[in-house]
Amino acid sequence: MISVLHLGRVDYASALRLQEHLVDLRKQNRIPNTLVLLEHPPVITLGRNANDSNIVVTRDVLAQKGVEVFEINRGGDVTFHGPGQLVGYPIFDLRSFPEKVGVIEYVRRMEEALIRTCIHYGIETQRIAGMTGVWTKAEPERKIAAIGVHISRGVTSHGFALNVTTDLEYFKLIVPCGLTKPVTSIEFETGKHPAMEEVLPIVTRSFGEVFKSQILWLDSLDDLLSSAPTPQDTPLREPEDLRKLRGLNDTHLA
Repeated sequence: MISVLHLGRVDYASALRLQEHLVDLRKQNRIPNTLVLLEHPPVITLGRNANDSNIVVTRDVLAQKGVEVFEINRGGDVTFHGPGQLVGYPIFDLRSFPEKVGVIEYVRRMEEALIRTCIHYGIETQRIAGMTGVWTKAEPERKIAAIGVHISRGVTSHGFALNVTTDLEYFKLIVPCGLTKPVTSIEFETGKHPAMEEVLPIVTRSFGEVFKSQILWLDSLDDLLSSAPTPQDTPLREPEDLRKLRGLNDTHLA
């Protein structure tokens, strides 16, 4: 079973803190495998292997454009997140699946789920040897989905970013993933402007298929956290800055 939680638009710092909290709970087996789906306000993230020179404008320019910058522990180089991009954070225990899922297999399954999503929109996509992510087959090959993961004691965090209606001008601020290949979106490839609510069930259904799991949609973060068993000696309390994600204060939404 994979629980799915759609949080809408969430600032990156809150989402990062949420991931850390959910990873801790998953390691304790206090929540099930969970796929968190959301959008971010404009933000650039640098993975463990990032080269700072792949941000091609100054930090002052980024600040003027309202783009935040975060250095994080996922694999990969520099990438951009923003409105119109579906970001997925799978919090999975890879040891929990009936078939053994190693790191490479995990990434390949994520790629496959995104390839199937693109097929739904008539976009032929592919993997490219030595390059993580999903690319169009049409020349020139364009990247439509980026993947960067972190795995600790078998539990995953970070994940994927699928460009749906993303403003591709933002990618001119960086060298995406350290590569010079162009970036694209579902909107650019099809000329259509799909609503995020339309894309969500397609992505989640594809995840269910490739991970051979049932999908359970949750209405709120509260539904996920309130279902976690609570040992008497370690009461379940989310960090103070995450309570706003439970509907107690939604000022984090952009």
